[in-house]
Amino acid sequence: MRNAFADEITKIAQSDPSVVLLSGDIGNRLFDKYKESCSDRFINCGVAEANMVTMGSGLAMSGMKPVAYTIASFLIYRAFEQIRVDLSYHDAAVLLVGVGGGLSYASNGSTHHTLEDIALMRSLPNMQVICAGDPLEVRAATNAFFNDPKPTYLRIGKKGEPCVHDRPLEKFQVGKSICIKRGHSVALLATGNLLSNSSILSDKLDESGIPSSLYSFHTIKPLDKECLEEVFRTHDFVVTIEEHGLLGGFGSAVAEWLAVQTKTKARLLRIGTPDQYLLYSGNQEAARQTCRIDPVGLLEQIKHFIGLT
Repeated sequence: MRNAFADEITKIAQSDPSVVLLSGDIGNRLFDKYKESCSDRFINCGVAEANMVTMGSGLAMSGMKPVAYTIASFLIYRAFEQIRVDLSYHDAAVLLVGVGGGLSYASNGSTHHTLEDIALMRSLPNMQVICAGDPLEVRAATNAFFNDPKPTYLRIGKKGEPCVHDRPLEKFQVGKSICIKRGHSVALLATGNLLSNSSILSDKLDESGIPSSLYSFHTIKPLDKECLEEVFRTHDFVVTIEEHGLLGGFGSAVAEWLAVQTKTKARLLRIGTPDQYLLYSGNQEAARQTCRIDPVGLLEQIKHFIGLT
């Protein structure tokens, strides 16, 4: 995903002289092509994420289109006060790009896990929250920001994520989910890093005789309420899937919406990481297995929920 972002932001900056890329002392080689053509609009802010956010807010209010890029755990947790006061409060159109969302940096331990960021960011007024599910969604979401600049948090993975979509997303819209597959029994609503696992899960459910739909809910704020109305009306079960804690994340957003509805059919299951620190150092796939958000663990949880185990 990060390679897709680097390529896309380079293309955009080459045609738009108002784009400024701020880095929190990472991605130096990643952005070599960007710096070759836009060297005067690349600023390495160092290990000073709070200053980077404040700088971005000032640039936005001066008519520029700033992008602040660094590891998600450092961008959100270290700089949350500046994001809240300098960016969100002023409705400053800065694109915050958090690389390595969820368990992407699992091998670095809990300090690098980003499992509370969605909860924090969706609590802020004026803030859009987008969790890209594959490299094509990264490209589309990056372009969407520049088509209509608003305070935005774009949460991406790290590297090696497969493409789930089979073509560029020319009709991508912030706040509008994407239906990848239609069934009628279980609706899988996936966001961010787990879109690929959710696609595998959907096929496994079909093989088990459980017809499933699959939606990419790339935008958590604003939430696609029209889609939620449809899936809760037309399915027996709805499952939210995210590489984020169950408190305050995507599943919480859907549950909050559901709590005030009066005409719904489906039951809701929220799947995410447990409410505890993952005191484990290993790769992302092993961490997902520990949290039961790998395809096998996801399938077991859903079958138990719908009463098949």
